[in-house]
Amino acid sequence: MDPAVLRDDMVDGLEDALSGELVDEAVAMAMRTVPRHDFVADRAYENRASERGGTRVLAPETVARMLSALDADEEQDTLVVGAGVGYTSAVVADLVGGRHVHAVDINRSAVIDARENLQKAGYDAVLVDCRDGARGLPEYAPFDRILVEAASVRPPQTLLDQLADDGRLVMPMGGPEQTLVAVEPDPATGYDVVGEFGPAAFNPLLVDGEQAGGLSRNRTEREDREFAQQGYFAPSGWEYEWVDWDERLDGR
Repeated sequence: MDPAVLRDDMVDGLEDALSGELVDEAVAMAMRTVPRHDFVADRAYENRASERGGTRVLAPETVARMLSALDADEEQDTLVVGAGVGYTSAVVADLVGGRHVHAVDINRSAVIDARENLQKAGYDAVLVDCRDGARGLPEYAPFDRILVEAASVRPPQTLLDQLADDGRLVMPMGGPEQTLVAVEPDPATGYDVVGEFGPAAFNPLLVDGEQAGGLSRNRTEREDREFAQQGYFAPSGWEYEWVDWDERLDGR
């Protein structure tokens, strides 16, 4: 079947499921344009989440809700934290323009996958870099919009610092119960929650060392894995440099 027809059917189904209230018209049009099959090979236009290469692929309904909450407009510089397979970044690029979209992911294989998918789909102007998402992308700040595709109990201060004065950040906030929220900077309190967009269930925002294949925060688990990987006569693992996680989480 023609992919364009499948995209229309997908978006029509989302609008019916969400009663049209949570799907912005510009977001719906962008999702009717972006070829999701270039990012998701298996049943690309079904409203379901999946896994690819160790990263979560968001269901189209979740993408629609997040981007409607983001309320992004043309030429607004946007940071996507959690590049995944690149689909969300492509939809954002359709909204604001490809050269205004920057995406980061802590998983290097996901970064490579996202770059390849975006290029194949015609969105190669999007910049995708391998970064600790909680640290953002300070070289390109400030951002008019920041979208975080991972959960945290509160917005990371580093990301709030990279937000323009009149900017907006959207993320699933809380844990274990999460709510999709939009926040805007406030000089007195740091940020204000300006909108809530229903319940969410996202993986937690990772810091460097927690990604798949990275160092484990639990020292015993890390050393056991290193020992197994290096063989029976390998060092115990205690010789490796210790990571001070308190300092890492505080941004030092």
